[in-house]
Amino acid sequence: MRTLITGGAGFIGSHLAHALLEAGHEVFVLDNLSTGSIDNIEPLKSHPGFDYAIDTITNEPVLAEHIDRSDVVFHLAAAVGVQLIVEAPVHTIETNVNGTEAVLRHAVKKRKLVVIASTSEVYGKSTAIPFHEDTELVLGSTRQHRWAYACSKAIDEFLALAYWKERQLPVIIVRLFNTVGPRQTGRYGMVIPNFVQQALAHEPITVFGTGTQSRSFGYVGDVVRGILALVDEPKAVGEVFNLGNDGEISIRDLASLVKTMAASRSDIVNVPYEEAYESGFEDMPRRVPDLSKARALVGYAPQVQLQEILKRVIEHHRTGDPERWRT
Repeated sequence: MRTLITGGAGFIGSHLAHALLEAGHEVFVLDNLSTGSIDNIEPLKSHPGFDYAIDTITNEPVLAEHIDRSDVVFHLAAAVGVQLIVEAPVHTIETNVNGTEAVLRHAVKKRKLVVIASTSEVYGKSTAIPFHEDTELVLGSTRQHRWAYACSKAIDEFLALAYWKERQLPVIIVRLFNTVGPRQTGRYGMVIPNFVQQALAHEPITVFGTGTQSRSFGYVGDVVRGILALVDEPKAVGEVFNLGNDGEISIRDLASLVKTMAASRSDIVNVPYEEAYESGFEDMPRRVPDLSKARALVGYAPQVQLQEILKRVIEHHRTGDPERWRT
């Protein structure tokens, strides 16, 4: 199978690329390195089934050429991270919506299967925990840039499903819940790498808000296996699936766990949202997936739990991750 991964030099994309190569598939990565890193794909360059281009998906001749050569397109290129989203809402909206539209428009010409990476952010302020794929979406005011990312990804989903309904383009949408693991950067506000880096440096571990907000953290290897299982299942086409882990922990408790596991002398300090992001910033109090749909169809079940995830991330930051390609 020949595959294209947009955003393939990113954290999730590079793990997906490795898993596809290990399974005997060909992989082409297209990434402009705006949030990805060439270091993530450096060990893959010697693989005979791997190739890449440092370019943007808005370069449509390049995008069209590689979609045409592929059997499956994994569309992961997107603006990511709360910090980036708050600081650059125009970039967020344009990158997500225009990029997805370009991928779908070129893929439909020859009915190429497209996997759209969406996000748990689309559930917004819904309190219907755990979130099922058919849960109604509840977003905040348009004056709060916090919700620009959620809205743009919801539009991506609407657009992909419209291409499926109206033009018979096979699409699969995966809503990813706080996917974490080695090689994830903390540059754009990702909580676990930031906590681990602070703890290992014995610096204050900064918890934004009260810390009572909770999240569910899924290991990148589990999520990648879920994506690949869905690609192999014809009944997944035209559907939306949650992928992640349904274990839940408060951010304050997460900080304490990281401190203990890293044997850190760090203090845990709270930083008000308005200092961390912007005045009036809103957050989701809980974010927990209902995984029953993916479980029923492809047997999806996360194998790596939070303490093991943290162990691997801490090891990565301490040593450079001697098992950097373990998935």
